[in-house]
Amino acid sequence: QVQLVESGGGLVQPGGSLRLSCAASGIVGSIYTMRWYRQAPGKQRELVAAKTSGGSTNYADSVKGRFTISRDNTKNTVYLQMNSLKPEDTAVYYCNVEHIIIHKIYWGQGTQVTVSS
Repeated sequence: QVQLVESGGGLVQPGGSLRLSCAASGIVGSIYTMRWYRQAPGKQRELVAAKTSGGSTNYADSVKGRFTISRDNTKNTVYLQMNSLKPEDTAVYYCNVEHIIIHKIYWGQGTQVTVSS
C-alpha cells in the first residue's frame, strides 16, 4: 500500500523557517514526480513546488526565492524548506506523488503550517 506521511508543520513567527518532510512508503521514488500543495481555508488547493524524478523543479511565484523542494529517493522522502515565512503562507500543506508512467496520484493527510505573531 502507498502511504504518504507529512511532518514538520507548526506555529512560527513571520520571518521564521520550517522544514516539512513527506515520507512515502510502498513506492519506488525514482519513478515518481513529487510535489507540495497547500490549501488555506476558503481557498483552492494550490501547487507550491514540484520536483521530477529527473531533478527539475518548479515553484509557485508566491514562494520563489523563499522555499526549496528537495528529495531523497533512497529514503523515499521529499522535503520543503520554507524560509522568510509570511502570514499568507498559513495553510495545510500536502505531499503529492505521481507515477511518471501510469500517472497514478497519491496524497498525504497534510500538516498544518501557521505563520503568526
